[in-house]
Amino acid sequence: QVKLVVTGGGVVQAGGSQRLSCAASGRTVRDYTMGWFRQAPGAEREFVAGISRNGDTTRYADSLKGRFTVDRDNAQNTVYLQMNNLEPEDTAVYVCAARPGNFIYAVWREYNYWGQGTQVTVSS
Repeated sequence: QVKLVVTGGGVVQAGGSQRLSCAASGRTVRDYTMGWFRQAPGAEREFVAGISRNGDTTRYADSLKGRFTVDRDNAQNTVYLQMNNLEPEDTAVYVCAARPGNFIYAVWREYNYWGQGTQVTVSS
C-alpha cells in the first residue's frame, strides 16, 4: 500500500503560479499511475491531470491544457503539478491519487489510494 502526502498550495494572485508535490512512501511511486484531482466548494471532484508510471504519457482536463503540467521523478518518489497563469476559477482543494496499472483514468473512482488535499486559493 502506498501513502501519499501532498505539499504546496496556499494563496496566490490571479496570473501567478504554484507547484504542488505528491510524495509517496510505503511503496515506490513508479508502480502507480498518478492522477491529480480538485474539488471546489459545492462542486464535484474533477480530474485535473494524470501521468503514467514511467512518465511517458500524460493526460489533462481539456480546460486546463497549456496552463497545468504534470510530471514525476520516480527516483524521488514524487509527482508534481505545475500550475501557471492561475485563475480564480482554479480555487479548490487539490489532491493526488494513485492506481496500479498504466492507464490514466479521468474518473476518481478508478484510483485506489489518495493523499490528503491541499487548498489552493487564487485571488482576483
